[in-house]
Amino acid sequence: ALGMGLEVIASETHGMAMRGGSVISTLKVGAYRGPLIGSGQADVMLVLDPGSYDTFANLLSPKGISFVNTASPVSYPHIDATDLAAKMGSPLMSNLVLLGFALGHNRLFCTYAQVEETAGKISPARFKDANLRALSLGYSASQKGKP
Repeated sequence: ALGMGLEVIASETHGMAMRGGSVISTLKVGAYRGPLIGSGQADVMLVLDPGSYDTFANLLSPKGISFVNTASPVSYPHIDATDLAAKMGSPLMSNLVLLGFALGHNRLFCTYAQVEETAGKISPARFKDANLRALSLGYSASQKGKP
């Protein structure tokens, strides 16, 4: 976003995360005044823990879309990002797999190519290949079944 000249506000809320509670990270892109996202205002939601979907689904706008890391059949776009990341040898890469998957649906403010370029630039050398591979795995999964 910054590379595109867009304003960004990021925020994290740790709701008893140390005791197994949810953590929500928000990213607002554009000319916003504050970091909070109210009920029904989120355009996109990326959910790493499927149990958190129900907790935060109220934030999604009626026209919004969620992308969820789950192997279970659900009515919204989903991918088993944890399994794919584990198969590539790094379960911690599930966040990048999920991001790649979401980018493949063309609902974010940026494109896959833009994120791939930025990830290539900012990733530490020892993680660069793995980061790009995880992003690509998610993106490729989003394209299966598309014409």
